[in-house]
Amino acid sequence: MFPYTLQQLQDIFKAQLFGNSRQLIEQIWIDSRNIVEGKNGIFFALKGAQLDGHRFVEAAYEKGIRNFVVTHLPEVSMNANFLVVENTLVALQQWASFHRALFHYPVIGITGSNGKTIVKEWLYQLLYKKIKLIRSPKSYNSQIGVPLSILEMMPEIDLSIIELGISQPGEMEKIARIVRPDIALITNVGEAHAHFFENRSQHIKEKLKIAKESNIIIYPKDDADIERWITTEYSDKKLISFGISELAQVRLLEISNGELQLEVNSKKIHFPFQYSDRAAISNLLSCVAVLTALNWDISEFFHEISNLIPVEMRLEIKDGDENMVIINDSFNSDLSSIPIALNVLNQQTKPLKTLVITDVLQNRLHGEQLYTEVANWVNAYDIQKVYLIGEEIVNYKNKFKNFNASFPATQDFLERFSASDFVGEALLLKGARKFELEKISKKFESKSHDTILEVNLQNLLENVNYFRSRLQPETKLMCMVKAFGYGTGGFEIAQALEAHRVDYLGVAYADEGADLRKKGIRTPIMVMNPEQSSYDTIIDHNLEAEIYSLRVLDKLTQKLIDKQVKTSFPIHIKLNTGMNRLGFKPKEISELIQRLADNPYVSVKSIFSHLATSDNMADQSFVHQQFSVYNEMYERISFNLGYQPLRHILNTSGILNFPEYQMDMVRLGIGMYGVASNEVHKKHLKTVVTFKTVISQITELEPGESVSYGRTFQAEKPIKLATLPVGYADGIKRSQSNMGEVSIHGKTAKIVGTVCMDMIMVDVSHINCQEGDEVIIFGENPDLESVAEKCNTISYEILTSVSSRVKRVYLRE
Repeated sequence: MFPYTLQQLQDIFKAQLFGNSRQLIEQIWIDSRNIVEGKNGIFFALKGAQLDGHRFVEAAYEKGIRNFVVTHLPEVSMNANFLVVENTLVALQQWASFHRALFHYPVIGITGSNGKTIVKEWLYQLLYKKIKLIRSPKSYNSQIGVPLSILEMMPEIDLSIIELGISQPGEMEKIARIVRPDIALITNVGEAHAHFFENRSQHIKEKLKIAKESNIIIYPKDDADIERWITTEYSDKKLISFGISELAQVRLLEISNGELQLEVNSKKIHFPFQYSDRAAISNLLSCVAVLTALNWDISEFFHEISNLIPVEMRLEIKDGDENMVIINDSFNSDLSSIPIALNVLNQQTKPLKTLVITDVLQNRLHGEQLYTEVANWVNAYDIQKVYLIGEEIVNYKNKFKNFNASFPATQDFLERFSASDFVGEALLLKGARKFELEKISKKFESKSHDTILEVNLQNLLENVNYFRSRLQPETKLMCMVKAFGYGTGGFEIAQALEAHRVDYLGVAYADEGADLRKKGIRTPIMVMNPEQSSYDTIIDHNLEAEIYSLRVLDKLTQKLIDKQVKTSFPIHIKLNTGMNRLGFKPKEISELIQRLADNPYVSVKSIFSHLATSDNMADQSFVHQQFSVYNEMYERISFNLGYQPLRHILNTSGILNFPEYQMDMVRLGIGMYGVASNEVHKKHLKTVVTFKTVISQITELEPGESVSYGRTFQAEKPIKLATLPVGYADGIKRSQSNMGEVSIHGKTAKIVGTVCMDMIMVDVSHINCQEGDEVIIFGENPDLESVAEKCNTISYEILTSVSSRVKRVYLRE
């Protein structure tokens, strides 16, 4: 980043400076966990709804940070420099605003309810070979992310692309004032965050504040509300619209056989495009409109457009052979993406970490200056082996402290190594797309299978944030990772949640918690169903047991005595308030109080219960009845304990439907995966899990011919049949025979015939598809709830039924 001195920052912030005014600042940190090199770095102690960054000043100091922006000096004496301001977030934004004013090259600001990140990344893919440009890292589009993105701006750049996201009224004006985009792009205005606005008009009006200081506005012509506001408020600006409307400057005319036909400023063009879904086409139209605004000839980009790849191809985390973890970030190797990928590698719990990195092709720097910066980032992390691929990076191998070997091309690496050379390691593949590092991933990954369960960890965390936004700042959050993380991977989900600083994790059985501990998870873990044979495991792995009966309390206490545990062991008391599964009933409370009073071996961390009807708003009275019973029992127990353990009763549905009962903690489960019983809230949640496969074979079926076992389907007319390599052994319910549906190229295909162990057949007569094409079993469409409804069950069962033989792939930004 562009260097500043503390004196300059003091002047920008109008801050009190305690320390050396000449100290140079070249790095910004807002999360103490991510700090790997403290030299010339500054830590902003930001205050959020749930966390206060001042709590982590000491942690940042221990990692080498010696410069801080705070609202008050720490109580502990530190040999460091401090800038004291009224509001640390405002200070960060003031810095970004000052920095933005230094540069006069074009800035594109992108906002919208959906598509911001994809459009930004696609524009980058289209332009990076032609000009020097930077864009917001990851999804840095918030009140914090936008200033961090702006502070990446450098003098030698031709274009900057910045995402701007909002969730509440008043936010856009603040960040738009920082960005001051020359070109403002509005992708769409949908339901995301709409609950914070009085109506859609207010939501649109807030989004459009991005355009106040813009010269050019790009917007969707087909949205009548946006059109009305744009033409009313900004008629003095240059307007470029996109859509299917005859009046759109960038107009979609036809989609046919993998080609798009557009009309751009009255000129017809056509080119290949591999995506046919509405969202992808809208995103592409946005990109074409931007290129038009920049006065580019669209025909120069036909090749790049045909090779656009989805954002999801970045940062895949997969299990590999020989107990490896493979992190595949082989889309690009621009400098700003390197520390992001290295941080993901650093978070892995494998003791040995290896990096394969290629020539850096997409960057403003060159030669020694570029690779010195790359090496500085790599050397800051504890990476045991570094392999270089490419003709340029090898010239600077001596700059990498743990350099192991270099290769001119990926094929040379593949010929030299096999998975057995990386036993038990975490392997990061970081490089430009031309080097095809995905070939290494495919060779080393385990369970090679066309059927995968794709888990978007970023979407999961955004869903967690949505539920957090419904909580009071002081309310703690327990996230349930039982049943192998609802079938998605217990450790991977727990690792992401721990990095997101949730307060507790919940598992069903002790073995699940022990496995998380062995893999490095340190967050407190509550075991919901402790078996009497599991007390050793609970104690040895520092787990916290749910106590639901006097028998369980006595057994655990005896085990604590036998193992000579010296400190009070944490337990959680489960109360039966009407669910009638597990827990103490009101008549048992007196005996429980007596047992606890005579027991110095345990300490009650929380007292909780479980609602039976929190998802049924037609039966609210029973929820209130349960809470009344719970509250009375809690008061009796806590009074006799002499202290107040944490109180919690709400699950996912309870958080949304009965916020008045949040108390000290809530328990979030299926909601993390985008499932909610309340439709008002469901539209604000993102899809986390996508179950996908491919077409194995396409055949023609004549009238009278039958399909699968039992001949339960017979063709009445000629149809085109696709066979998919997935069946009930993978998690497809047999009840979906002749009634289930999948999605191919955004179109619905019905399952025909009986579901087999390893295969299903679908009718694709109406779909232009080929063998090898992707098939969505559930995800965005069909979604988890609709599949569950067809199977006459619940989303939990569908999700947890996906077989372990289906490879899990984890996506992170």
